[in-house]
Amino acid sequence: AFKVKESSTVKSERSIHSSVSYDLIGKIAAETKLTRKTIGNIFQKISDRTFNLYKMNPEEFIRNASRLINEAKAVTVVEHLSYDGLQQRHTLEDIFTVNQYDGSKLLEVKKHVYDYVATDSKIEKRFAQDLDAAKEIVVYAKLPKSFFIPTPVGEYNPDWAIAFEEGSVKHIYFVAETKGSMSSMELRKIEDFKIECARRFFSKITSDRVKYEVVDSFETLMGIVN
Repeated sequence: AFKVKESSTVKSERSIHSSVSYDLIGKIAAETKLTRKTIGNIFQKISDRTFNLYKMNPEEFIRNASRLINEAKAVTVVEHLSYDGLQQRHTLEDIFTVNQYDGSKLLEVKKHVYDYVATDSKIEKRFAQDLDAAKEIVVYAKLPKSFFIPTPVGEYNPDWAIAFEEGSVKHIYFVAETKGSMSSMELRKIEDFKIECARRFFSKITSDRVKYEVVDSFETLMGIVN
């Protein structure tokens, strides 16, 4: 029953949140899993101009501060990360399981371990089609979510395991991650950290026969293996 007859835009010098009380240090300590003392030491080293942003929008400040601290933690951990080999192994049943997928995402193929492969994007669909058509490929698999690498920033699931015809390329086996962009600047920070962890993980088990790489197309993959 109401209609706008007239409007005016006014820049406010104060935030509507500025009168709400927050436990700044406690909240960020909980979000970052650090002690209150550590968070206090961090805030002692930031400029007054930056800290004044807290008064303007406390919730945004807490969210961004927590994100930046967690990213810095991840960088520190990843820089000192190493993996040790264990005797544990995945069985074929663990890795090559049949999952339930939306039928619209299933692609009928010939060289996959199953007659159909589930793709999550146009890039994955094109990649699977190129794998299926390539003479150099013997068999490939879209790895299930149960096959993951533990990292300090969460579980990481590579996309593909690929076996090439022996003698056709330099590397016989390949574990690939397909991304729409090859630029690390365009990958999300946490995803970038997980990829770096995966590189370190596979460096423990890889050889001239087994490699891991991030690719954006089948052509990029072939450029690497050749």
